[in-house]
Amino acid sequence: MSHLSTLVASAVGQKAAATILDILEIDPALSAETEGPVSRAVFAMALTAVLFHDVMNRVPMGAAYVADRRAEGHKILFDHGALRTIDFGAGPTGALPGGHKAFARILEPLGYAVADVYPLDGLKMTGRAYAHADKPDMIPQFFVSELHVERFSPAFQVIAHAVFDSSADTLGSAAKAALQAFSTAGGCDLDQARAALPELVAAFARTHGPVRLEHYEALKAESAEAAWIATEGQAFNHATDRVPDVDAIADAQKALGRPIKDAVEVSASGRVRQTAFKAQPVSRDFVTDAGLETRAVPGSFHEFITRDTFVDDTGATRLDLRFDSANAQGIFKMTRVA
Repeated sequence: MSHLSTLVASAVGQKAAATILDILEIDPALSAETEGPVSRAVFAMALTAVLFHDVMNRVPMGAAYVADRRAEGHKILFDHGALRTIDFGAGPTGALPGGHKAFARILEPLGYAVADVYPLDGLKMTGRAYAHADKPDMIPQFFVSELHVERFSPAFQVIAHAVFDSSADTLGSAAKAALQAFSTAGGCDLDQARAALPELVAAFARTHGPVRLEHYEALKAESAEAAWIATEGQAFNHATDRVPDVDAIADAQKALGRPIKDAVEVSASGRVRQTAFKAQPVSRDFVTDAGLETRAVPGSFHEFITRDTFVDDTGATRLDLRFDSANAQGIFKMTRVA
């Protein structure tokens, strides 16, 4: 078995791993690694494959689309996954480094770097695109956004601390040792990588404690995004399929009666076009004075993106791997629908 299939199978089981690696478009070089240390590129691909599996388990509409594509003989080119974080300014978020720094410490040792920063001022957030240095067009990017708590009302800030100060750090000794090896040597032992993967996957989840219903409602009154993080944490709020013609995909999904965004978002350059399913409703328990109360809230969703090529300053033709602030804010609205 390749290092990639071994790692994915260790996290989700042989059967699920075979399905994931069959549907995802994988660079042949990543599948060919079978001996020696696990490279940072292969580990990054394994991590994103496991996270793709997780979001598909949480988004039935996305899973149905993926099943359709697989049945038609097509693969999914996993463009990027997106997650949201809480930034209190100078301080940490519970036991985590503040905002995007909680994930920079994971992504940078695996070969990722911030490609661009995107102001999301309408949401009082900032987005950062982390692209992989080794294979930026084939290893999925991470779009990590952070919500700036200090830009909201004093009451909101107090409640945000009450909700998010309990955030725990899932990275144990195995993850830290592997990340150190990736950072210094660009790879690590297979057994070490296997031990680290569950701790790293666990970081992409909700790691704070139970949420009081009145706290959720107060956060939601000022920020639907903060309310979403309160229930879902740092889980992928969407995974994205890179497709040749996003407009055709949108029309086909509408014809099937699936709840897709009304209009395609187009970047200022015109080269990046995006649309998405509306978020799947999920049931979450909230703490009240009378006990627990279950509510339906927005969960995660599946997105589609088309990226065109452009000629850079050197005259080379490149795929436009950038994002767009207006597009991103339009896509964020998908989690405002329960």
